[in-house]
Amino acid sequence: MIKHANTREEATDADAVPAKIPNPDAATLTRRQLLGLAAAAGAAALAAGTSRTAGAAVASAQRDVLDVAIIGAGLAGLTAARDLKRAGCESFVVLEARDRVGGRTYNHELGHNVISEAGGQWIGPGQTAIADLGSELGVDTFNTYYQGKTVFLAGDIRVAQDLQGGVGGSGAVARKLGAMARGVPSGAPWKASNATELDKLSLGAWLAQQGLTNEEKFSFSIAATLSLGAPPAQLGLLHYLSVINSANSDYDTLERIKDGAQETRFVGGSQLLSIRMAHDLGDKVRMSCPVRKISGWDREIVALHTDQGVVRARRVIAALNPALCNQIVFDPPLPNGRAQVQRLWPGHAPMRKTAHVYARPFWRNDGLNAQVMPLDGPLIWSVDNSPPDGSVGVISAFVRPGYLPADPKAAERELSAIYARALGDQALHPTQYHDLDWGRADPWSMSCINPMPPGFWTKWGQYLHPSAGRLIWSGTETADVWAGAMDGAVRSGHRAALQALNALAQPAQEA
Repeated sequence: MIKHANTREEATDADAVPAKIPNPDAATLTRRQLLGLAAAAGAAALAAGTSRTAGAAVASAQRDVLDVAIIGAGLAGLTAARDLKRAGCESFVVLEARDRVGGRTYNHELGHNVISEAGGQWIGPGQTAIADLGSELGVDTFNTYYQGKTVFLAGDIRVAQDLQGGVGGSGAVARKLGAMARGVPSGAPWKASNATELDKLSLGAWLAQQGLTNEEKFSFSIAATLSLGAPPAQLGLLHYLSVINSANSDYDTLERIKDGAQETRFVGGSQLLSIRMAHDLGDKVRMSCPVRKISGWDREIVALHTDQGVVRARRVIAALNPALCNQIVFDPPLPNGRAQVQRLWPGHAPMRKTAHVYARPFWRNDGLNAQVMPLDGPLIWSVDNSPPDGSVGVISAFVRPGYLPADPKAAERELSAIYARALGDQALHPTQYHDLDWGRADPWSMSCINPMPPGFWTKWGQYLHPSAGRLIWSGTETADVWAGAMDGAVRSGHRAALQALNALAQPAQEA
């Protein structure tokens, strides 16, 4: 997986903002830019013999040009905006297509200050960027509840097993994957020395060569589907190794709850990070403002055509999934490599996530952790998503798109019946049910995670990061570490803001 007032009045001139600026050097650069532009406008007016009124009109037009326009108010875009403001840049705006902030993080409000996350929610070891952000914003964390037994269902068979906080396969094959991942850079898998060889294989084809037991096949399949949005047969081996590389090249760190990437949650839900950043940014965040067209991205001033009018800026940070970028019209067309990245980027892993709410987490008294994994059917995996104090019980689940009825009441009954088989008849009586199918929620989500197929990275990866004209690409998919995770989104936002500030400083230094 909130709403803010929608205002169209933006601060577009650094000299028009309050004098208290945290970074004097950045302020100096901004004033130099404006003085240089004003001088250039004055010289042009004098040479043409135009009046002072015409010169004033040119200067006014320049003041209407922002330093930076950011597309997307998720973790990446808001982090970039926050960094710009902290550096002393006040000439920016964040354009968000939805009527809320948070991107692929979203909180279900359950009442009494209790939430359940409908999108991304977990962090773990090595994900320091988002942990630091949460600390700066005053958002506390707590451990995911995993104590007790996980229940496996196969037809009429029910097996309860204590996995000690693990989900996926482990052992020799997991260690082999970790060893291979050390040579595959997480942010640029196509640069691995054996990238071509690895990218020819799917993860499924590679696993088929490892002599796995049926239990191991099931475990690896569940883990891959949850982490990357597709079964092993549809995932490139090179891509999977790059994701493991982010987790310190340790398969268990990627897939486990205990000591793994699912270990920790945010008090108040992960969307709270974006809500607080947007609150601090105030009217610089424009809601319900999708960008439909970007023109002149190869010129000094870029025009962004939105549902609320045209925004002009010297630099643009596109904090979007590459597949979503493909919904924007670019004039002139983007270079072929970048255009193909956007056109071919897999956007077919939207995921569907549900939440059953109960008066209390009754399963804990029976030594269970609410993790249920049937061998088939709509449910992939459920987890205890209760608040820190356990004041109510919440079971969140990842379900296979298309397997559950679209009608929420029918979907609730079907999942409740599965939970009752695993956890007892109390599961038949939830007090609330919440359901978010990211593929149907709005036009701006598309794929929650990125099931990269074999052959993609070695052919198109080199075009993912480089800027195009005044366009800077951001979003979790572009991160050097933990690409696809919330932590990667934050890291990409930091990097994009630095790129924009450095680019804006260049003409000022030359002047």
